[in-house]
Amino acid sequence: MSVLFLKRFLQRPFQVASIIPSSKALVERVSSKMDFSEPRVIAEYGPGEGVHSREIARQMGPGSQLLLFELDPDFSHDLERQFGSDPRVHVINGDAAQLPHEMARLGIDHCDYIVSGIPFSILEIDKKRALLQKTYDALAPGGAFIIYQVTNELRQHATLFDHAESEYFLQNIPPMFITVFEKAHGRNGHSQPAMRSAARVPVNQSA
Repeated sequence: MSVLFLKRFLQRPFQVASIIPSSKALVERVSSKMDFSEPRVIAEYGPGEGVHSREIARQMGPGSQLLLFELDPDFSHDLERQFGSDPRVHVINGDAAQLPHEMARLGIDHCDYIVSGIPFSILEIDKKRALLQKTYDALAPGGAFIIYQVTNELRQHATLFDHAESEYFLQNIPPMFITVFEKAHGRNGHSQPAMRSAARVPVNQSA
């Protein structure tokens, strides 16, 4: 854990959400939900110091793009330092709600995956539902919204998605619910991101 991460947690515990970054095991489990066999467009909400971002960038192939939305200016600066030499990665110091604007600015039609560790449970209900709608609209048919959260309460709000599967992952402090919300496949003949189904255990209750 970096000094910056601890400092930000102490200053803004609800925004940072966890006193330590995601474990290596959690990072690997979240990335296992994505298929990197072809170029992908991936967005991440609240990357913090970039533990998930680094793994995603490591697995992404040429032609892929990664959009990192980070509110904290110091985290954003650190992310720019980490990824400044990687043209596939775009660091946006702003709210995740800017996703449609940034996609339009970059000439991106859809995202294949959107990953989030931001604590949705503390968002006002209107903001929560608005961000869910923007997330759903931004995904390509067959794409997925992948979250890791201390609670699983978002499932009751994310009803616009066509399918959801959760697992309770214990190899992290604190343990996390990992939920994959899927958008139905299109029928236009375009290739869609293939979901990796291994080790996804349905969970129906909220924490």
